[in-house]
Amino acid sequence: MYKNFFKRVFDFILALVALPFWLIILVIIGPIIYFQDKGSIFYNAPRLGKDGKVFKMYKFRSMKINAPDLRNDDGSTFNSEDDPRLTKIGKFIRKTSIDETPQLLNIIKGDMSIIGPRPDLPEHRKLYKDNEECKLEIRPGITGYNQAYFRNTVPWKERIQNDIFYIDNLSLWLDVKIFFKTAVSVLKREDVYVNDKSTKTTSNKSVGM
Repeated sequence: MYKNFFKRVFDFILALVALPFWLIILVIIGPIIYFQDKGSIFYNAPRLGKDGKVFKMYKFRSMKINAPDLRNDDGSTFNSEDDPRLTKIGKFIRKTSIDETPQLLNIIKGDMSIIGPRPDLPEHRKLYKDNEECKLEIRPGITGYNQAYFRNTVPWKERIQNDIFYIDNLSLWLDVKIFFKTAVSVLKREDVYVNDKSTKTTSNKSVGM
């Protein structure tokens, strides 16, 4: 009952309660993002949602306009504290996870949940093997089991298995634990960036994250 009904109800109510506070963040952060390079405030990232539906995930833009799209060897997106693609305000909102807060709008729309697997890129679906499609059984989350306990310290394939573990053990109590663990990790700014920089590759695409 919690997984199929109450989880969505709690998500919607909590997102509505948090929305006025997020609007304050928008009023402060939005103009700073814009005036640093006169670019868009938001980055609308296509992501895989529940049942494989592709949706636009909202983020505050942290990268310079037309920044190259760098990927790790496993296909996951590259991130680093000294990433030259980041704007000055982008480094701050990445480290504090403020860049993810527009996803409250995704929760209200029904694309995402507060707690759930972090959504993959649409092209990642063809790289799924064995039981990895199970990740798409529920709505992706702003944070999740992997994000709270491991963040960016484990490879992409291991993150998927952590997501499947979460789905298999989903409960209100687990969501509560993940929520507070995430809060601690964000406040301590733990494991925001991947330490191994040797895995990055460059594609011909451009992003404006």
